[in-house]
Amino acid sequence: MNKLAILSVVILLLASSCGKIDDEYKYGETPDIDWAQAANSSTGALIAKFWNNEGYFNYGSNESDKGFQYWPNAHAMDVLVDAWERTGDAQYNAYFDKWFAGIKVKNGGDYYNEFYDDMEWNGLTFLRLYNATKDDKYLSTARELWSDIEKAWNENYADGGLAWKKDMIYSKNACSNGPAAIMAARLYNITKEEKYKEWALKIYEWQKNTLFNRGTGAVYDNINGETGNVDMTALTYNQGTMVGAAVELFHITGDVSFLNDAQKAAYYTITKLIDVNSNILRNEGDGDNALFKGIFMRYFYILLQEENLNSSYKSLFLNFFNKNAETVWLSGCFPDTFLFGSAWSTVPVGESQLTAQASACMLIEAKALYEKSLK
Repeated sequence: MNKLAILSVVILLLASSCGKIDDEYKYGETPDIDWAQAANSSTGALIAKFWNNEGYFNYGSNESDKGFQYWPNAHAMDVLVDAWERTGDAQYNAYFDKWFAGIKVKNGGDYYNEFYDDMEWNGLTFLRLYNATKDDKYLSTARELWSDIEKAWNENYADGGLAWKKDMIYSKNACSNGPAAIMAARLYNITKEEKYKEWALKIYEWQKNTLFNRGTGAVYDNINGETGNVDMTALTYNQGTMVGAAVELFHITGDVSFLNDAQKAAYYTITKLIDVNSNILRNEGDGDNALFKGIFMRYFYILLQEENLNSSYKSLFLNFFNKNAETVWLSGCFPDTFLFGSAWSTVPVGESQLTAQASACMLIEAKALYEKSLK
């Protein structure tokens, strides 16, 4: 394809995108995007098209699915925390208490769940709400959840690790151990209680020894403690929580090996778990899977801010971060509605799922915050 043909394709793409593009945009140049406005619009659509006045986020946009899904709600609220931290606008924190009360009712009158990872995701959101508001109810609820989560640890299978589900204590998964290590580390940062630091280190070391490929940086999905079989599937959100846990423990301990782990896990993700045609994170599917990329980007962005990050990695990581953000905004956003689908390079057909919307919003909020930091 010659340059003129490529330019035509680019112009058509920009004409149908959600971003405000400079009229002088030329092939090979970075488009002029107002990232604050992009984030306001995307997160605004999350609220306008998914919020249920009963105090939770619907699973489908525009009431196409009013079902309640426990763990995606945590990530949707995380986006509102992102927006509030970025802007200080009361339109976002006005939902904090409503959501906290609403999901308790929808969850049957408490915050417990049969899936340990689901409780961990909500616990992490409660801790962010506490840090944002200093309201003790968020911290105390996170601590209550942790008291239940730590019961998932057993050494009868796989020599340790946190089980994935209460009736499957033999299944030890990255999705139940990575977020738990982050949650324990953050509980330690808030309370300074040594038991949380000990839990974070114990969980992290188990996962590193059992589900982490030290050579490649791949994070394997799970180990069946009954058979010893390791499912070597690598998924972006498991990579992301490994990165997040490693960065937290690097800050707590000063041990550079944690930072090295984070860099290795991130590098594996951006070189192996991608769409090779577009060099962005691959589409891992709809439903729960549509959340995975955004979770990776949340912790990847935290790693990007690390001042001790290797300079070569930093340049590579930043380029990848920017490429994904520009693609999801210019190619993955449905004009007028600001809805997103599971693939960041393709606009959704029809309504969107909460998982896909929250995932894209996480990245766009992170990009807007990054651009704000440069000013």
